[in-house]
Amino acid sequence: MSGLSKAKRLVVKVGSSLLVGEDGTANGAWIADLAADIARLRARGQQVLVVSSGAVALGRRRLALPRRKLTLAEKQAAAAAGQSALMRAWEEALEPKGAVAAQVLLTRDDTETRRRWLNARATVETLLDLGVVPVVNENDTVVTEELRVGDNDRLAARVAQMIGADVLVLLSDIDGLYTADPRSNPKAEHLAQVTHLTPEIEAMAGGSNAAAGVGVGGMATKLAAARIASAAGCATVITLGSRPSPLAAIEAGARATLIAPSTSPKAAYKAWIAGALVPAGTLVVDAGAAQAVAKGKSLLAAGVRRIEGRFDKGDAVLVADETGREIARGLVRYEAADAERICGLRSAAIEGALGYTSGPMVHADDLAVVPARA
Repeated sequence: MSGLSKAKRLVVKVGSSLLVGEDGTANGAWIADLAADIARLRARGQQVLVVSSGAVALGRRRLALPRRKLTLAEKQAAAAAGQSALMRAWEEALEPKGAVAAQVLLTRDDTETRRRWLNARATVETLLDLGVVPVVNENDTVVTEELRVGDNDRLAARVAQMIGADVLVLLSDIDGLYTADPRSNPKAEHLAQVTHLTPEIEAMAGGSNAAAGVGVGGMATKLAAARIASAAGCATVITLGSRPSPLAAIEAGARATLIAPSTSPKAAYKAWIAGALVPAGTLVVDAGAAQAVAKGKSLLAAGVRRIEGRFDKGDAVLVADETGREIARGLVRYEAADAERICGLRSAAIEGALGYTSGPMVHADDLAVVPARA
């Protein structure tokens, strides 16, 4: 599993069964051990984000709720009471290691609605650039059943997709994927690496977390998460989380399953911009800007001649030359009215014209260049 040490950005998902002890309180010793693991990765320049379950399980004990399936209102109440305990556990574990923990609560809309996705990405990336360890959880306090992501395996995959992570680590109650459930089939064989997630591979998932007392995930949800991550260019590692220093154990060769990505994060993001988004308008640019964009450079306001259509910040737009030929598609950083006000302005003059600046009209990272016609 040498890929872990080479990853610039990692997402580590921790389930309730690992984080919450049998007495319903946070497993402080285990969390501190994982925090030391995270500190080691950060010391060598890697960025780590944690997706952590546990709020409902911790809140259940604090509110003395009965040991039965909770109603939606009870689950939301438990999440509200438990989220502060969850963050306190992470803060107490990370602070002695010199790391600041930051709470990030997301809903499905934050991972699927483009503007909210962009806002969430900007916040998380700023936290990572500041050296903070974001601790992400679904906002169970307000979310309804029909609007839930469903489980934190999938949420972790969506977050990995959002921030362009290289590796998603799913800490499980089992040390990877087997050809069958090893707890009921002694002949089940462990799979160290999966190159493609075929229907046959997914059929092996079974219900391998059915006996867990807390949590909603199983191997099937982990493979569903791995499919999301793979399409986003992110590798997935499924391994046993209960062992000491699970991240160090992966690097030392402990048993795990590595699911390879089907593309790179950058290529997946560019493909999403190029093919999955409907343009809301067009930026018509001069010849110099057209040449710069075609070479993969950012589109500056100085090179934009006119604006067509009405769009908001974060919307997809076409970039076309003055003959109407499409050069690229990208995510614009200004709404149409503000974009019109800064057409032709040099970068230094934008703040004076608008009272703020969001950088180039379209950043190179958010541009998908259209191949030139023969």
